[in-house]
Amino acid sequence: MIRATRRDLLRYGSMGAATASLPSPALAQEVWPSKPIRIICGYPAGGLTDIFARAYGEYIAQKTGQPVFVENKAGASGAIAAEQVKSAAPDGYTLMWTISTTMIMNKVLFKKLPYDPDKDFVLISWMNAGHLPTIVSKNVPAKNLAEFADHARSHKVSLGTYGIGSYSHVVVEALNRHYGLAVEAVHYRGEALMWQDVASGAVQGGSGSIAAAASVLQSGSGRPIAVPSMVRSKKLPDVPTFYEQGLTEQAFQVRGWIGLVGPVGLRPEIVRKLSDMMVEGGKTERIQKVLDTFGIDEAARDHSYFEKVVREEGPIWIDLIKSLNIEPQ
Repeated sequence: MIRATRRDLLRYGSMGAATASLPSPALAQEVWPSKPIRIICGYPAGGLTDIFARAYGEYIAQKTGQPVFVENKAGASGAIAAEQVKSAAPDGYTLMWTISTTMIMNKVLFKKLPYDPDKDFVLISWMNAGHLPTIVSKNVPAKNLAEFADHARSHKVSLGTYGIGSYSHVVVEALNRHYGLAVEAVHYRGEALMWQDVASGAVQGGSGSIAAAASVLQSGSGRPIAVPSMVRSKKLPDVPTFYEQGLTEQAFQVRGWIGLVGPVGLRPEIVRKLSDMMVEGGKTERIQKVLDTFGIDEAARDHSYFEKVVREEGPIWIDLIKSLNIEPQ
C-alpha cells in the first residue's frame, strides 16, 4: 500500500484548487448528448423531408438514448427554419433538416436572405432526394423524349413544376433549349395539385418524386418518359435516363438532395458522431423501406461527401437557376 506524504497532499491539494479555479471549457467538455435534441424541419409535415427527419431522428434517439423532437417551420423556401437554426447555440441540440433549395438555390431566388448558406452552417449528412421522373399525361402520344418533342412542336404543351426555380422548372427550360421548343412552365406550390392536373390533362406533364406521382403512375393516367442521373431508377427500370436519350446537359445530371446541418461552430466530434449515426441509420430496415417507397436508391452519406457535393455541384445549380432569368424576390 502506497502512503501519501504531507508534501504530496499539499502539492495535489494546490493542483486541485488551481483546476477548480479554471473556467469550465478548460475541464472535460460535456458528453454529448445529455438532453433532448431538436430537429427543425424547413418543410411541411408529411413530405419527403419531414419523413426523413422523423425516420433518421428516431434512429438517433435509439442510439443516443435521448429524445429527438422534430419541429416543422415551413415557409420562404426553408429560410424561416434556417434563420432559427443559425441563431441557435452550436451545442448539437438544435439541428436542421433541409434541402438543396434552402442551401443553394435561395442564393439566386432571393435578393436578401436572413442567413448565409455558406457561413452559418456546418454540413453533417447528405441524402439523395431520389430520381425525379418526367411524366406526361396519357393523352400525350409519347413514350420517350424525342416523341414528346415532336408532339410539342405541333401542339400547345405545358409542363407543371412544383415551384419557381425548382428542379422541375429547370427541366422545362432545358427541354426547350435542347429541342427548340416553347413548352410553358406552370408553377404549383408543391406536387399534389400538379399531379392532379397531370392526371386530368389540365397540364400535359410534370417532373417530381416517384412517391408523389404514385397515383398517376398506378392509374395509368401518366406515363414516365425519362429520369435524371446517369443510372436508371430501380423503381422505374424500364424508363431510360435523359442521358441515354441524348440529353447530356448538366441540367439532367445534377442531383436534388436533403441534408442534415447544424449551426456553425458545432464541435467536430459531434459532427462526426452524428454523421456516422446517419450512415448507420440508412442501413436499417425501416429507413430502407422509406427509401424504397420514395424510389430512392441511395441512403445517407457522411459529412465529407456532403461537403464534396456542395463544392462540386453547387456552382452548377447556381448557373442553372441564373439561366432561368427569374426575378429575385
